[in-house]
Amino acid sequence: MKNWAGNLEYSSAGIQRPASVDELRELVAQATQIKALGSRHSFNTVADTPGTHVLLDALPQEIVLDREKGTVKVSGGISYGALGRSLEEQGYAIHNLASLPHISVAGAIQTGTHGSGVNNPSLAAAVVSVDLVRASGELVTLTADDDEFLASVVGVGALGIVTGLELAVRPSYEVRQRVLTDLSWDAALANFETIASSAYSVSFFTNYTGDTIAQVWVKALDTEAPLTDLFGATPATAALHPLPDMSAENCTEQLDVAGKWLDRLPHFRHEFTPSNGEELQSEFLLPLEHAPAALDAVRGLADKLAPLLFISEIRTIAADDFWLSPFYHQQSVALHFTWKPMQPDVEAVLPELEAALRPFGARPHWGKLFTPGEYDFPALYPRFEDFRALVKANDPTGKFRNALLDSVLGVTVTS
Repeated sequence: MKNWAGNLEYSSAGIQRPASVDELRELVAQATQIKALGSRHSFNTVADTPGTHVLLDALPQEIVLDREKGTVKVSGGISYGALGRSLEEQGYAIHNLASLPHISVAGAIQTGTHGSGVNNPSLAAAVVSVDLVRASGELVTLTADDDEFLASVVGVGALGIVTGLELAVRPSYEVRQRVLTDLSWDAALANFETIASSAYSVSFFTNYTGDTIAQVWVKALDTEAPLTDLFGATPATAALHPLPDMSAENCTEQLDVAGKWLDRLPHFRHEFTPSNGEELQSEFLLPLEHAPAALDAVRGLADKLAPLLFISEIRTIAADDFWLSPFYHQQSVALHFTWKPMQPDVEAVLPELEAALRPFGARPHWGKLFTPGEYDFPALYPRFEDFRALVKANDPTGKFRNALLDSVLGVTVTS
């Protein structure tokens, strides 16, 4: 069994598809090592295990809207595309979406996945409560009133298997999307926060070479004033794909045409569900105020990065309070790298890229390629020691851990 990108073959000894939460609880209680898999949109071994993998697609799949509370209860294995369609049919929405709509809600939230916008926090910020099965097999529901809530929402799979989440919703809204081309790097670096704040969600696409940023995708609420100028960038007159010379057929509609939130916030249409992707991904999150200097540092490596890149996307994310969130107490800029399927070459250049970003306090995305030994995680995450203590208390034998998580957490397994 492989991940979405096909670069990783999982090492599990067996696969189970529990048909009920009680069956899952029994599997977890009896297991020595066990992990859940969702849409498998991870590029590293964060979800791997030498023990048993459980797939949650056979559990009852529910999307239950509570209009009075302003929340929706969802099964962890539900995709954001399915959630978005169900909410829109009922006149509701969530605050943001990631670029691809096929990823699972639980997996995205556990690894700190995000959309974009200086005032838009990550997808985890919508969580009101989380249901998870602990290593003991106990099913718990945590809310903001519980001490462990802020540790468990972005829990990188180390504190339990998520079976359900309650998310805050809002009334449906419309978004207009426009793509602009050839924004000069000088203008981008001198006015980065202004440009990133010019609409509800803004993404920059580049390979870091040359004097201009190839594309800027601007997603504006229909109530926001139309964008008339962006420091000399040229409005596209036809729909574009983020990658040069690729058809825009599968991209969400552009050219400033208003549409529902779920049809504009992702870059790709929800009816287009890729079964695999011949690419690799890395992402690094750092304080927004360091964006110009960090981008300038990455541009200094352009001759090494560009031959390995399909494209790099730059976005912004508001701060949150989750202990292991890459956005913990930090308004952030995200530098996302979509690599060609050349893993040895990518892994060879990653330490140099990570070293260039280290002075800016960069944190890696938990589900993408990074070099664990390049990071002082307790220095990057103020509640890291508290998280590590919670892992030891809830999973002393390492039932939910693996080599990657052990290298990050530095936890000694006890028998």
